[in-house]
Amino acid sequence: MKSVIVSGPGTNSWVDIECPEAGPKDVLLRMRACGVCGSDSLYTRVGGIPPRQGHTPLGHEPAAEVVEVGSQVAGVAVGDHVVVDSSALVDGLLGGGGAQGGLSEYIVIKDAQLGRQFRIVPPDLPWEVAALNEPMAVALHGINRSGAKAGDKAVVFGAGPIGLGVTIGLKERGVSHVTVLDLIPRRLEVALRVGADSVIDFGKEDVEARIIELQGEGKNALGGGGRAATDVWFDAAGAPEVILTALNLAKARTVLTVLGVHKKPVEINFQKILNSEIDIRMSMAYPTEIFEVTDSIIANVAKYGEIVSDLIPFERALHALELGGDPQATVKTVVVMD
Repeated sequence: MKSVIVSGPGTNSWVDIECPEAGPKDVLLRMRACGVCGSDSLYTRVGGIPPRQGHTPLGHEPAAEVVEVGSQVAGVAVGDHVVVDSSALVDGLLGGGGAQGGLSEYIVIKDAQLGRQFRIVPPDLPWEVAALNEPMAVALHGINRSGAKAGDKAVVFGAGPIGLGVTIGLKERGVSHVTVLDLIPRRLEVALRVGADSVIDFGKEDVEARIIELQGEGKNALGGGGRAATDVWFDAAGAPEVILTALNLAKARTVLTVLGVHKKPVEINFQKILNSEIDIRMSMAYPTEIFEVTDSIIANVAKYGEIVSDLIPFERALHALELGGDPQATVKTVVVMD
């Protein structure tokens, strides 16, 4: 079968490999869609992930169809549509240094257990929307880390897939006002379509004044003004300017949750932010959220579908990886298999 790998620094390639087989405890899946993630570009740039440096299978945002079920596996049948926990396979992270990748025709789930490595989804859920399950779990974990609650006001920096997923989840949770910021107008348009109450072009507007105008003025822990009334802040962009803006505007005892991957250190003046008593929380992956978010996706198919901007056929997967690594060119690229 065909599979896509990182074959060297800056190089992705097609390879022909043996189709996996399912034993009595296993489930064989035919891949039907797989999202392209920014981390795929990272893996490509560094030439792969040990121990498979130079031969790292790619693709960790899968949606698939069950084509074979081992005799000892319960609760699943041939033809079922499923989403997969890429971090739960026994042979390593799917598309993240493990033995298999979602940009392949088939994968096998060894020692398969329904609810542990995979979950069944409705047959009418579009494959490209089902393939959002993994990144949307990342977004949900960020929301959970933030402690956001009904009635809060939130600011989301970054209108990529994670930031858009955070936006949908915050509105679903009852957050009263969500402002989304980005540099790319196309992404801000999508943010409004998925439920953002307001958007700000980070490159063209007076960001701090505009946030206060939209969300009201708050005070620091000593009663001083000039802060935003925002309750929860989200960095889904991974840019130093985002962190510094949030810290400069944070009112007393707010929360900044960092989901974005920062490529270099951010210098923070702790003396300056002491009087905000802000909590800075890091958020990575999805310890419990991988199949919790599935219910939200099923209930809000149209909104999540807005995130998918480009559908690329499997035979053009190498192009999809290039496209998915360019935020100016795409919002979310998903590879689809016939």
